[in-house]
Amino acid sequence: MRKLCILILFWGLYTAAFAQDKYFSKTGHVWFYSKTPVEVIEAHNNQVASVISTKTGSLAFEIINKSFKFERALMEEHFNENYIESGKFPKSTFSGKFTDFDVTNFSKEGSYKVNVEGDLNIHGVKKHIKTPGTIDIKGGKIYAKSKFIVKPEDYGIEIPGLVRDKIGKNMDITVDIIYSPNK
Repeated sequence: MRKLCILILFWGLYTAAFAQDKYFSKTGHVWFYSKTPVEVIEAHNNQVASVISTKTGSLAFEIINKSFKFERALMEEHFNENYIESGKFPKSTFSGKFTDFDVTNFSKEGSYKVNVEGDLNIHGVKKHIKTPGTIDIKGGKIYAKSKFIVKPEDYGIEIPGLVRDKIGKNMDITVDIIYSPNK
């Protein structure tokens, strides 16, 4: 029995030590915006799960597509049924890393300009992207922000000619996530 208790204690310490380099968020915020002379389209998602490794500089996030909220219910319905096809493609993901950020900086409070590179998967299509961003470290948390452009056609999202004038050719994507250390 004593050996079992010691084994459990060591396993717990090992797991805690290993996990200290991970910061998580389950309530990240991602939104997209598009404007044409005919229509403004904007949707927000506050249920973005994400993780950063301060040891390797890698990061990943996952978005449930049906969690995007629009100002008008009809836009949300068209987004889920006709464009992103949430039933067929329930999630969008990103997996990558900081390409020019010294991972030792995660221990220093401050604001840092970073570049992120990795694979963005939307609508079942994976594309390699590079984008600038900002990391703010304060109060034991990591605040990550980035803004980039996505073309729906690059991800196999077809916009019918009837509504083509209402939907911009580019979508501005903004990522704003607050990470807390693993407990």
